[in-house]
Amino acid sequence: MTSDSASRNILLRISYDGTHFHGWQKQLHHGKEAFRTVQGEIERALALLHKHPVELAGSGRTDAGVHACGQAAHFFTDIARIKPENFVPALNSILPRDVRIMEAHQVSPLLHARFSAHARTYRYFIRCGTAAFAHELPYCWHIRREPDVELLNQMARVLSGELDCTTFSAAGDQSQSKSRYIYSAHFFHDERCLVFEISANAFLWRMVRSITGTLLHCEQVKQTRADFEQILKSKNRKAAGETAPPQGLFLWSIQYPESLLTPPDCSNC
Repeated sequence: MTSDSASRNILLRISYDGTHFHGWQKQLHHGKEAFRTVQGEIERALALLHKHPVELAGSGRTDAGVHACGQAAHFFTDIARIKPENFVPALNSILPRDVRIMEAHQVSPLLHARFSAHARTYRYFIRCGTAAFAHELPYCWHIRREPDVELLNQMARVLSGELDCTTFSAAGDQSQSKSRYIYSAHFFHDERCLVFEISANAFLWRMVRSITGTLLHCEQVKQTRADFEQILKSKNRKAAGETAPPQGLFLWSIQYPESLLTPPDCSNC
């Protein structure tokens, strides 16, 4: 469905457990969905509400097994009677339990969930120590040691500004440019896990998992900030460490320009 004068642009904040999904993006084979995806589930729910197909555009893809607390996606609705916030209970009453709509807002018709985003933040959760609770394992990477967080943060500070991230690009990445602007990257402890948080304008395919795995490898073998900087500058994927597994990764939040988050006329918001 495309934007017109009778439709409203609705921005959703979405949480999902990626364990049983083949990623975010809908994948079709001979006109039918080839795999279960988050986009596919939400579009089915939207079609039931609207009585016709509705196209949902996400801020970006997440791979199979990757989770989200703050994925963003938008769609245009022609249902005049429903308040934007009421899409939250309406969609959640239809969706499976591993997908939840957390927020719904009317925004500018010019906002596009993918192309308007100016920052994306991911968090990667690492459980350190000899054992982890069984219920934690689908949502973290369990490593049987306690890393040197100070050393990890020394290396993570290299990830700042406009960088050529070819070293951390996966084989098959279709991006024309491998340059990305990284706003921040650092490690911190929460109640149970060591957390790696990174924010950038955009990411290459599997880039966050590649960076996480490389930082932990460099820390384990006692490499230095200078060593990590050389790995980045090498533009050689073989110089990087292993790719961290998907289950520890969460798409945490998406940021948009404030000017696009308010519709032109908010009288019916």
